[in-house]
Amino acid sequence: MSEIDFKPKLKQKTKVQRPKLYKVMLLNDDYTPREFVVLILKAEFRLDESQAEVVMMTAHQKGICVVSVYPRDVAETKATRAIDAAVQLGYPLQFTVEPE
Repeated sequence: MSEIDFKPKLKQKTKVQRPKLYKVMLLNDDYTPREFVVLILKAEFRLDESQAEVVMMTAHQKGICVVSVYPRDVAETKATRAIDAAVQLGYPLQFTVEPE
């Protein structure tokens, strides 16, 4: 008689980890008009008028404010596009990207 292996074969499952998230931070400056900051927050980060106002005022009062949280590549792209739009108009608006 041949020897038969009755032990169940275990399948290896690959675990897919969620990508790490990064915060896009708005830095306060005293030169960029508030209306432009709100416009950028609405256009690039899809905030509504009231959310954009709150983020802008928080950054103005505290010096920095979290705009939103995204995977790294999305966060960096949005921050870069927002900065580039400001630079085109000569504003020193700055965003940073930090791990959550």
